[in-house]
Amino acid sequence: MANKPSIPKGTRDFSPEEMVRRNYIFDTIRSVFKKYGYQPIETPAMELTQTLMGKYGEEGDRLIFRILNSGNYLQELNDANFPFRTQIYNLDNRTLRFFSDSISEKALRYDLTVPFARYVVMHQNEITFPFKRYQIQPVWRGDRPAKGRYREFFQCDADVIGSNSLINEIELVQMIDEVFTALGVSVKIHYSNRKVIQAIAEVLDYPHRMIEIAVAIDKLDKIGIEGVNKELRENNFAEDSIEKLQMIMDPSKRTPESIAAFLSGSAIGKKGLEEVSYLSTNSKLMGIAEEKLFFDVSLARGLNYYTGTIFEVKVNDSRSTFTSSICGGGRYDDLTGIFGLPNLSGVGISFGADRIYDVLNELNLYPESVTAGTRLLFANFGGEDEMHSLKLLKQVREKGIAAEIYPDNVKMGKQFTYADKKKIPFVAIIGENERTSGKIMLKNMQSGEQQAVSFEELIGKIG
Repeated sequence: MANKPSIPKGTRDFSPEEMVRRNYIFDTIRSVFKKYGYQPIETPAMELTQTLMGKYGEEGDRLIFRILNSGNYLQELNDANFPFRTQIYNLDNRTLRFFSDSISEKALRYDLTVPFARYVVMHQNEITFPFKRYQIQPVWRGDRPAKGRYREFFQCDADVIGSNSLINEIELVQMIDEVFTALGVSVKIHYSNRKVIQAIAEVLDYPHRMIEIAVAIDKLDKIGIEGVNKELRENNFAEDSIEKLQMIMDPSKRTPESIAAFLSGSAIGKKGLEEVSYLSTNSKLMGIAEEKLFFDVSLARGLNYYTGTIFEVKVNDSRSTFTSSICGGGRYDDLTGIFGLPNLSGVGISFGADRIYDVLNELNLYPESVTAGTRLLFANFGGEDEMHSLKLLKQVREKGIAAEIYPDNVKMGKQFTYADKKKIPFVAIIGENERTSGKIMLKNMQSGEQQAVSFEELIGKIG
């Protein structure tokens, strides 16, 4: 008995209608990227495991999809180089990492930023810096599937590398605003600075545990203040330090003045707040509405490589139930250094196309033209009528109109049903009378009205 067909959890099939909508999102984002001077690249779906591991923090590393080596990889693990081979079901922490690396040299990419950094280092002699690139490709994460969270999803990234200028951050804010304005989605751009997070760690007397603090704070929206406090306690942070942090996490307690006072003793904190002020002031000068920008000091974004400005974009529409971010990014000062090219700063953003797709579906924000497929179907009567229709079909397509002919000479009812199911608005009916008179019988599938028209009139009605 054949197995029932299925797909892995966290993945999806997309119908033609869904793909038209997804391509509308990709095309909108791509057009903005190109307008700001970003150039396209692509990288392989899989990278070497060593390229990816250690770049996303401990939690991120656990979500990387590894690919088993080809061949009999267990046989190759002989007793000389792996003495625990016969105990693979009882591996302890000391041997698990070695075992995993030995049988899995490749992994599916977790994001597009680390592969981009690897690309820059490998192609540095071909690149003109600052290098502005965009990339629209799928990524994979072994996360638990949930609303808005998938194991396979597309990212639409734009990064500029080789420049320290905060002008780049201003442009990224403009790009975010332009994309979501074009898509008709009301959003709020949350922003902060990792220097501020580092300063918070210093004030809490844990300067070397900034990543742990950032990871915990980044979960504030999901688990609440008490959840963050609990995680910090479980990680052995002192109670007085946790108490100090409440001002940062509680929106009712924090103001720009209180934040500045809280970080007043930290030089890096002062620098971070200066960068925050620059971004806010100049984004508004560039026409970004004040209500779209929100300095969120609790925003942390847990990825290890961020060092400066960080972004997270959320839907700002009361009709939406969507709470996850739909775009994010930030500044990284030395991501390429891990691949042998130090001191090359970059900043970028990533649009979550799959989440944006879900939001547009929920709010029904697609223009009517986006869902339109074939505009005209030529009915098929066979013989000379069929050949005549094929010639006219060619001319219709040359006018840039999506059109097709029913491939078989069958009853008209079946051909009309085909048009209805595909939501084709018009059917061209050409029999012997129409062919000899030079006319086309045009049927409006919505109203049922039929009218004999010339070719020029047909183009005017359906174009």
